[in-house]
Amino acid sequence: MNNLELEAILNAELKPDQIKDYSPNGLQVEGREQVQKVITGVTACQDLIDAAIEQNADAILVHHGYFWRGEPQQIRGMKYQRIKALIENGINLYGYHLPLDIHPTMGNNAQLAKRLGIELVGGLEPGNSVSIPVYGKLSTPMTLAQFEHQVAAVLGRAPLVIDGGHTRRIETVGLCTGGAQDFIDLAASQNMDAYLSGEVSERTTFSAREQGVHYIAAGHHATERYGVKALGEWLAEQYGLTVDFIDIDNPV
Repeated sequence: MNNLELEAILNAELKPDQIKDYSPNGLQVEGREQVQKVITGVTACQDLIDAAIEQNADAILVHHGYFWRGEPQQIRGMKYQRIKALIENGINLYGYHLPLDIHPTMGNNAQLAKRLGIELVGGLEPGNSVSIPVYGKLSTPMTLAQFEHQVAAVLGRAPLVIDGGHTRRIETVGLCTGGAQDFIDLAASQNMDAYLSGEVSERTTFSAREQGVHYIAAGHHATERYGVKALGEWLAEQYGLTVDFIDIDNPV
């Protein structure tokens, strides 16, 4: 498949033009024209690039690519080494950030919710058809301890849990993968029993306690493994590409 054709396919499915983002979505670093072997992963770190080189991949598809708004524009140091390795080996780099978070079936939110037994209802942002945070209901209401255990079992890591102070079973859950802890205030305003994201800030503790909503910080990387994996599997099934997901360990 032509590398630009692959970008067009991904754009048609993920619709990056429908949401404002703070990194470019699509083909970020151009490589060889023909793509057959694709490596998928969460972040375009050096270890993932090295793995792609070792496997003679034609492309890398990630959730966290390059050229973020506000980062230094110079291509030097770590950024230089990464881009140099891509260019020297003819590897295309495709990155999709918020469009991959919100995709209704293959998105990070949707994939994580499915694994946690949360049936998604809709967006958490009122009136926003492309709401980044979402909410849903647990198929079986749980205590906070039971939900914590389920999250740990699914993600393979113990989450940080902040008790919101209520004792009712958790049924409604706000959800947004990655670094979306500040949506906890929105979740509280929507009367969620709990809110789950990847990261936590000092202020998050008091938002949870004072607004009566449990908060679960389950890891930025851990909550965002599943969208790009599902996207790669879709490409393999629909377009016959050879796709391998490589999970580079990240405890955060």
